[in-house]
Amino acid sequence: MEMLTRLEELVLISVLKLKSEAYGTAIFNHIAGLTGREVTVSSVYFPLERLVRRGHLQAFQGESTPKRGGMAKRHYRLTKSGLTALQESRALNLAAWRGVAALMKHAEA
Repeated sequence: MEMLTRLEELVLISVLKLKSEAYGTAIFNHIAGLTGREVTVSSVYFPLERLVRRGHLQAFQGESTPKRGGMAKRHYRLTKSGLTALQESRALNLAAWRGVAALMKHAEA
């Protein structure tokens, strides 16, 4: 199993949730909203490109728009291997957290 970084996991979740609106700025805004933190644009684009290279995401050009001066947005979609990586990451997180709530109740502050 290939482990994802937390940011890679958030990028894949964002692409999955945003569907046809999964492009750089929308993904960036989605992650910032989820985390409540300021995230730099480059901190999202680097994992996006890494996930494309690893085959977890597919990148494609959207339609050009007058609003962007005729430039097209680069969109992303989850691949089968990306979905598998996300499912494995979720299973690992669930396994790691199993039983922790009870331990936290008894932990000293």
